[in-house]
Amino acid sequence: MSAAGKFVTMEGIEGVGKSTQVARLSAALQGKGVAHVVTREPGGTALAETIRDVVLSARDEALPATAELLLMFAARAVHIKNLVEPNLRAGRWVICDRFTDATYAYQGGGRGVPIEQIRELEAMVQGALRPDLTVLLDAPVANALARARTRNAGAVEDRFEREKSEFFVRVRAAYLARAAADPARIAVVDATRAVDEIGASILGLLGARAWIS
Repeated sequence: MSAAGKFVTMEGIEGVGKSTQVARLSAALQGKGVAHVVTREPGGTALAETIRDVVLSARDEALPATAELLLMFAARAVHIKNLVEPNLRAGRWVICDRFTDATYAYQGGGRGVPIEQIRELEAMVQGALRPDLTVLLDAPVANALARARTRNAGAVEDRFEREKSEFFVRVRAAYLARAAADPARIAVVDATRAVDEIGASILGLLGARAWIS
């Protein structure tokens, strides 16, 4: 049986360039012959994407924070069992745009859901599964939101994109607190730099762990 693949997650608030860096990392790994899949949360499988639509779509009826939390972990449970774990067991890397750190940041920091509730669901849904490396792309909220709004000009904003800057200040603070508490797993990367520089930093993190050469 192949050795288990690496589980790498990309985190950060809106507008920090996660999707761009996930795509660049995927291209770099492909160039090095590293078998991998790219996925996202919430979502990643057909069923989990259906749950994603419920979470992100703005509706007339309010979605309570507790319901949002449960939907996030429902999508995650499907994603883990049907995509993440099978690929890791097969020796493929899994590159994921957001994972559970986002729940601690958005539902915990942003919405004020008690951290103990998130931890209980994390243990129930994930067991011992944790990312091998989490890249936290960090930028001041004003910079990131300006980029996000330029990117989304003319598009319909989802429930999170409609939040005010104060919400994202709390989310960013929660992300940075998690990084400070777990520096061996979560690497903070300055997302205000040029795209090429950010990509080089991410590849440097993998090289420093001797995962790629």
